[in-house]
Amino acid sequence: MQNALIIAHGSPADPEPQEAALQALAARVGTYLPGWCLRGTTLALPGALDRAVAAQPDALIFPFFMAEGWFTRQQLPRRLAEAGMVSPRQTPAFGHHPRLLPLLAKVAEQAALAQHLPPDTTLLLAAHGSQASRASATRTEELAAQLREVTRFRIVTGYLEEAPFVVDQARDLGPALCLPLFATRAGHVAQDLPAALTEAGFTGKLLPAIGEHTRVPAMIAEALVLAN
Repeated sequence: MQNALIIAHGSPADPEPQEAALQALAARVGTYLPGWCLRGTTLALPGALDRAVAAQPDALIFPFFMAEGWFTRQQLPRRLAEAGMVSPRQTPAFGHHPRLLPLLAKVAEQAALAQHLPPDTTLLLAAHGSQASRASATRTEELAAQLREVTRFRIVTGYLEEAPFVVDQARDLGPALCLPLFATRAGHVAQDLPAALTEAGFTGKLLPAIGEHTRVPAMIAEALVLAN
């Protein structure tokens, strides 16, 4: 039996729904991996990571984060060590999955078609950003540059916690799409991003967070098999 643990940040203000969402995600990933035992948990719910590690001390870790940075390289290994996992095996973060770029392109192109928008319409990539780390912005700009090479969209990037802010980037775009580069639908996607778009007068279509896409469980399963 192979063990794997999918870990996301979660929502400190309301941890239970995201904990349940990660458990449901793990169950969907498990349908692609017969013979594996999959669990999902968050860092935000007190005691949840400790319980998950106690149940699977040898689990392969999949960080359900959009960038390799402080959380995946420092905070997550520290929390795993505190929970009793010595020298954890950890895959790259979800945001670095090789199939993420084609998924982003397909999602945007399908949305533009559904909204009867031209191929060169504006696509706003909305991401977390950070005042303390460049990881989120660096990965977002990498994906933006790659999308410019494989699509005809006019790509604009905006962040919730650093400049250029979403509220500024979303102004006066006209018909457009906003694609959230977030792994989960926590407070930032459910509340902060829509609020910023409303303040900006954004009249385009807000798409679901990319981590909610139906293809994501298969992508995670693929990453776990390759890393095992």
